[in-house]
Amino acid sequence: MSDLVFADELPEELPQGRAKAIDPWVVMIVDDDPAVHQVTQLVMADFEFAGRRLQFLDAYSATEARELLQARQDIALVLLDVVMESEHAGLDLARYIREELENHHVRIVLRTGQPGQAPEEHVIKTYDINDYKEKTELTKRKLITVFYSALRSYRDIMIIDQSRQALRRSIDAITRIYDSQNLRRFASAVLEQVAHLLGYEAQGLCASRISAYAASHIEGRLKVLAATSEYSKLLVDEEVDSLPDDVRKSLDKALLDQQSHFEDLCFVGYYRTSSGNESLLYMVFSEPVDAEARELLEIFCANVAITYESLLLREEIADTQRSTVYIIGEAVEKRSKETGAHVRRVGELAALLAELVGMKAGDVEFMRQAAPLHDVGKIGIPDRVLNKPGKLDGEEWEIMQTHARIGYELLSKSDKRILQLGAIIAHEHHERWDGQGYPRGLAGEQIHVAGRIVALVDVFDALVSDRCYKKAWSFDEALAYVKGQAGTQFDPKLVALLLDHLDAVHEIYQRLPDRA
Repeated sequence: MSDLVFADELPEELPQGRAKAIDPWVVMIVDDDPAVHQVTQLVMADFEFAGRRLQFLDAYSATEARELLQARQDIALVLLDVVMESEHAGLDLARYIREELENHHVRIVLRTGQPGQAPEEHVIKTYDINDYKEKTELTKRKLITVFYSALRSYRDIMIIDQSRQALRRSIDAITRIYDSQNLRRFASAVLEQVAHLLGYEAQGLCASRISAYAASHIEGRLKVLAATSEYSKLLVDEEVDSLPDDVRKSLDKALLDQQSHFEDLCFVGYYRTSSGNESLLYMVFSEPVDAEARELLEIFCANVAITYESLLLREEIADTQRSTVYIIGEAVEKRSKETGAHVRRVGELAALLAELVGMKAGDVEFMRQAAPLHDVGKIGIPDRVLNKPGKLDGEEWEIMQTHARIGYELLSKSDKRILQLGAIIAHEHHERWDGQGYPRGLAGEQIHVAGRIVALVDVFDALVSDRCYKKAWSFDEALAYVKGQAGTQFDPKLVALLLDHLDAVHEIYQRLPDRA
């Protein structure tokens, strides 16, 4: 009777143009008889499974085997003799592999010429091995069967393990998908997982091109959104021009045809969103993939594209919101005839101190966006008071002080977190640490930390800037003033943080200088 041959056991010819040969299955023979090594390798010389040949490692004792196992993590199968330097050397090695090395992937097939030394029932029950054979029964046909069974089992175990690792990376990355940059990390982890779940050796990337009318800051360029290890460097510079010619030609063809296509071992998926944004998935496989696998890849491409589009829209809304806040703050600044980038610097300085006091990243960003609204209440102050070049009299000072309450009343009407925080800042940024401020005379930690932060950075920036009632002070003069007011006008801990991080403060002023 002829042997049964399964589809994944058929030899596979390497297609022309394949970038590199697939790594062989690593098989270690552990036996003190050199003839066993020679016969095994001779019999299995032409063996191939799933398009991969064999690479043999020879160990003539359990001690040699331990050294090889410690040095290599890619051994798929161990053909293990029982009796070598001792009557139970092979059994001790099997236990060492599982318990000390904690290697549960490698398949262990015990081969013995003295079955009485290690009864099969006892060995199978006591030791974590995968098969037990007497050397006398290992004909060529049975040896081939052992290899197919062991390597198929090892392959499936590795697929499960790699999928578990990819799933772990995916779950870890889910919590960080708050912008398009973090989407790339998440999508790359998922792409690796998809390839493993399909059961194929695969490498590839996913890229997207935003339609011209939606590309306010992307300019319709093709950007890499995800990549397996071979293409992972593209996540750094996103330069698709450096791709190999065959990859770029495949992507260009899919963009031109506006449809997915499969050629030889290369799959290019195409997806177009309702907004006209286009996404491409390029994958190269070690063997042909079925229709179900292609469908899963197309679903992946579509979902990444939709998620990316949504994140870009959210980023656009956030940018619009940030710009609106700056416009409002600068409009108030211009009305008081003050030039420069005061509101932007206050936002950046406030974010710096918020980070230094230990606020979470999200709250730091809220501070950056809310702090520029600190003086929005000045829209209710008459020009004669707001722009008076000299010192205000008693009545005028009372009118000026109302801008804190006006700003609070304007901003507190909204339930949005940024505007709620802006309302607190507008209300409390003229309170003093010693309780002598306005409008409510709050002292110490009665003042919200956001109010304390902006109280410090607003005064500091005002000191180093020109105003209608004074000339700009030097940096050293302004620093000396805030240091002298620590514990009276300002929170002393915040003053210390500001003075300890002057490099970061100078960087903000270099980046946001006053405009003429």
